[in-house]
Amino acid sequence: MTVTDLTPFIAGLPKAELHVHHVGSASPRIVADLAARHSDSKVPTDPEAVADFFTFTDFAHFIEVYLAVVDLVRTPEDVRHLTFEVARDMARQNIRYAELTVTPYSSVKRGIDERAFMAAIEDARKAAEAEFGTILRWCFDIPGEAGLEAAEVTARLATDDSLRPEGLVSFGLGGPEIGVPRPQFKPYFDRAVAAGLRSVPHAGETTGPETVWDALNELGAERIGHGTSSTQDPALLKHLAEHRIPLEVCPTSNIATRAVATLDEHPVKQMAEAGVIVTINSDDPPMFGTDLNSEYAVAARLLGLDERGIADLAKNAVEASFLDAEGKRRIAGEIDTYVDGWLAE
Repeated sequence: MTVTDLTPFIAGLPKAELHVHHVGSASPRIVADLAARHSDSKVPTDPEAVADFFTFTDFAHFIEVYLAVVDLVRTPEDVRHLTFEVARDMARQNIRYAELTVTPYSSVKRGIDERAFMAAIEDARKAAEAEFGTILRWCFDIPGEAGLEAAEVTARLATDDSLRPEGLVSFGLGGPEIGVPRPQFKPYFDRAVAAGLRSVPHAGETTGPETVWDALNELGAERIGHGTSSTQDPALLKHLAEHRIPLEVCPTSNIATRAVATLDEHPVKQMAEAGVIVTINSDDPPMFGTDLNSEYAVAARLLGLDERGIADLAKNAVEASFLDAEGKRRIAGEIDTYVDGWLAE
């Protein structure tokens, strides 16, 4: 069966997503809406022009484009609009559950009141679940390039009971890896984990496997964001498989940022063959010209999967999520029911 044949199946498949960024999920439609609210921005107000604006040359340029979009989120109303509309786009793809990576430091340092920010994402989360049925949870991540000041602010917002939002489940670390060693963030991850949050740093995307080891040994990582270079170290692959530490794999993102040269060279098959738990994700989908459905199609081709194989990938994400046990059973059951019905037809 070809990937084209599987496209309708993937579109209807209930899914979970574990590695997807809040601002990075803003579609050209949403970005154009935000740009129209702020006339001093250089970001286009036409969705087609925004799609062109998203074209970048390397990881550094991607960060530049990303931060230009971040700068459009200036008020609690912007935050609420962005969050709710991202959930709308997710629901259209039958994403039942998503752990959205949010970088509160970027908004707070731009002047949004921290309590208003928390209220905005929570209001959008609850409204989206009521209207679309898509469950959102938050991962607060440190923008690594902003250093320890950002780490301190992010840890405070994530652990202060008077601020911490109800939907927060995990603590992460994003941004460039080169020149941003993981061990310096250990005290902040220790605080977050002590407060009951789960550790999910990015590692091994644009650096080698030693960064993944640092994420495991210094930051207590329970999942690894990307982990692309893990296949360069057989001992690391064995460790990830034996300890059932999932990788949040984002194939198209890795090509767009030049972390991997071509899709055919992507190491996802090596990961799976080594027994590592692989989850498929879209990262910053509109900026990379993709969505979660497209990433599942890519994974199906690279891994040679049929419908049941694709469904198993979807269940990997559900099982690796931080959703409660009953929620996991419910979505896994939806996947099984969908597959059985599809194959019966």
